[in-house]
Amino acid sequence: MPEKKGKAQIWLEFAIARSIFGFLSILPRKASVAIGVAIGRIGFCVLGRLRKIAMTNLGLAFPETTDQERAAIAKGTFENLGRVLGEASHFNRMTPDRVRAILDFDLDPELDELYTSIKTEKRGVLITTAHMGNWELLVLGFAALYEPISYLARPLDNPLIEEMTLKIRTQFGNQPINKNNSVMTAISILKRGGILGILADVNTHPRVGVFVPFFGVPACTTTGAAMMAIRADALILPAFCVWDKNTGRFKFVHGKPIEPSKTGDRDEDLRITTELFTLEIEKVIRAYPDQWLWIHKRWKTRPPGDKEIY
Repeated sequence: MPEKKGKAQIWLEFAIARSIFGFLSILPRKASVAIGVAIGRIGFCVLGRLRKIAMTNLGLAFPETTDQERAAIAKGTFENLGRVLGEASHFNRMTPDRVRAILDFDLDPELDELYTSIKTEKRGVLITTAHMGNWELLVLGFAALYEPISYLARPLDNPLIEEMTLKIRTQFGNQPINKNNSVMTAISILKRGGILGILADVNTHPRVGVFVPFFGVPACTTTGAAMMAIRADALILPAFCVWDKNTGRFKFVHGKPIEPSKTGDRDEDLRITTELFTLEIEKVIRAYPDQWLWIHKRWKTRPPGDKEIY
């Protein structure tokens, strides 16, 4: 287990984070975003270890591309993280009208009809999203423009920074659920017809995951989302908030709504359901490759007998 942080370290980290957010928040939004993107570009240049991870991942996902093309995508990843930072520094002043100004969150007719039907039936919806585009704005925007949702998250290891981020994330009524030991709470919310969000795109341990194809490479993926959807008979909606360079705004995009598998074979149902929503996540990443978190060791856990990647 990681060593517990001392008070001095906690306060130092908080002071740095609060200073950065405070400085960016007093600037015009576009200036804050521009500075954030610039910080991301600097990170791409100086953070060689993370850049190497991104290039390794991109080589697995897009073997047909050149090193130059992969580097351009990797650079975009760093820029996107900077954009998230710049935007997030202004979230504490958000109103529904301000959200609408920067985010196109209109549901297409088919999804709007489905949303209405689901709410009428009081059936739960499990949003499987990814570290893609601006995932923080996705949750914030849904609460501001439609209804508050619950979301699974592991608390940060700095309680002061955790408190600061919670104030931002919950300002429109969203409810955080501790990702540790919270399965029954999450299932209960879905059974009552609530909406639950979960980041489902990170590497996990085989004890709580299953290997499914991700860009054609087996990736150990959490079965938690599939298990909760099956137990609660919830609809799964892969959903994302991505940056649209053409309009200069964010937009809501989604994959195909998924009914959880119910063959009666528990392990097979978990695998099938997990594979289905992972495929939808991959489709969106392929459409916006420079907005996904390529610096994460997504394929770190390997099937028995496979060699290590990183």
